[in-house]
Amino acid sequence: MSTLVKESNIAYSNTAPRALPLMVQGTHSDVGKSVLVAGLCRLFARKGLRTAPYKSQNMALNSYVTADGKEIGRAQGVQAEAAGIEATTDMNPILIKPSGDMESQIIVHGVPRNHMRAGQYRDQFYEEGLRIVTEAYERLAVQYERIVIEGAGSPAEINLNDRELVNMRIARMAGAPVLLVGDIDRGGVFASLVGTLQLLEPDERERVAGFIINKFRGDVRLLEPGLDWLESYTGKPVLGVVPHLDGIGIESEDSVALDRYSRVPQADKPIQIAIIRLPSISNFTDFDPLLEEPDCHVRLVETAAQLGEPDVIMLPGSKNTIRDLRYLQESGLFQAIERCRKYVNPWLIGICGGFQMMGCTVADEDNVESVEGSRAGFGWFAMHTSWQRDKVTVRAEGEVRLGHESFPVHGYEIHHGWTQYREGAPFSQLRRMNPQHAPSPAVRDGILDEQQKLLGTYLHGVFHNDAFRAAWLNRIRESKGLQPIHDRPSSTALREDAYDRLADVLEEQLDMERIEQILAAGAASRYSN
Repeated sequence: MSTLVKESNIAYSNTAPRALPLMVQGTHSDVGKSVLVAGLCRLFARKGLRTAPYKSQNMALNSYVTADGKEIGRAQGVQAEAAGIEATTDMNPILIKPSGDMESQIIVHGVPRNHMRAGQYRDQFYEEGLRIVTEAYERLAVQYERIVIEGAGSPAEINLNDRELVNMRIARMAGAPVLLVGDIDRGGVFASLVGTLQLLEPDERERVAGFIINKFRGDVRLLEPGLDWLESYTGKPVLGVVPHLDGIGIESEDSVALDRYSRVPQADKPIQIAIIRLPSISNFTDFDPLLEEPDCHVRLVETAAQLGEPDVIMLPGSKNTIRDLRYLQESGLFQAIERCRKYVNPWLIGICGGFQMMGCTVADEDNVESVEGSRAGFGWFAMHTSWQRDKVTVRAEGEVRLGHESFPVHGYEIHHGWTQYREGAPFSQLRRMNPQHAPSPAVRDGILDEQQKLLGTYLHGVFHNDAFRAAWLNRIRESKGLQPIHDRPSSTALREDAYDRLADVLEEQLDMERIEQILAAGAASRYSN
């Protein structure tokens, strides 16, 4: 007879075949947990092991749409891609999207539930949340051989630990050994690791199986005395020192990743692209392929004085379009963009929230995202956008015309806003995809003006389409009297190469034999705590 273990009233068997879990936690946010999990997923998958990522609760504005039209954190979508599998909401059952004013949208298994403040979430949602994340993990545990679990922030947030749903409670629920990651690039890595360990409860300290030093620059021999001290002081092994991986090219959901973008103009590349840094910027990975282009200099613009005279201005997605539009108007960026349009005539691109801003008005009378009601937009397009409580989350594909050519495009939509078009040619005709049904009839998406210099679309990921991106960039080159580039990089090939390069680094720098021993030992004592 199998033994049953219960946590939060969920019963499961410890005799059925189950995945071996490994959890990656950090001393603080942005130590590189998401990227390390992606690399471990690829590394295990390359060994022929069915591997899945898992993050019980994620707070992020960068989203990923699953094949069945559900919304999860982008990092788990990327990690699933690295593992060579299709992402599901079980890999990120709870997504929290900050919407401003100390409030967040709570998304459960890919569907918006409601808006809550932090105190409400802890007091009113904790028990239900624990049940949701436990059930999701259990479904993964019987489908896969390895599960690589990502924590959030730090496990030593002692003011939150009595009702947390993402660090040591999840490690305990899954029976997972923990690798504790420290970011040496920020300095103080030994104090961070030791301090984090000291603040854990005794059983939690025991669960930490070893350390990873991440983002190291320089000669590792100079670090060895510190590593020896750390192992002697804590009694726990250092399982690897991972170098700082400049330009690895793996998408991130954390807005800290925007630090990859320049803030100042550079004249070394002919196509100058300015992305407006909105306070509630979301899905900024839309622009990642442009960073890899040999002739593009991509930078973030946060003030009117920084705008200059770029060839392209991009208005990105936003979690709070009306509030971000007010920010543009009050900061002077709105007026600076209008002046640039009048005197420089750049290409102007808006995606999702940025596209909505290009119209006459945006209105949220039901306060879905904002309490401001409505606000006037740039007025470049004769259209009006209003918010509805039903949220569009769907993958889509179709085609777009540039000049006399047509290009296939695919991507995904995530928006509450619904746009009424009064005039203007569509940017594309899209078929919304649902694996349970036939593709929808083609629906209009966006606007492309007659000169094809004003472009608005709801399609996230449009610049990940290589043929379209190449044709669009070559049109800009043509306008500047430059010859086209015909051998631009493939975004898909670059991503796959990035996963493999990352896995290669981890295989070389981590003590994978020791980690496999830790996994096996964890399996033997899975339910002892």
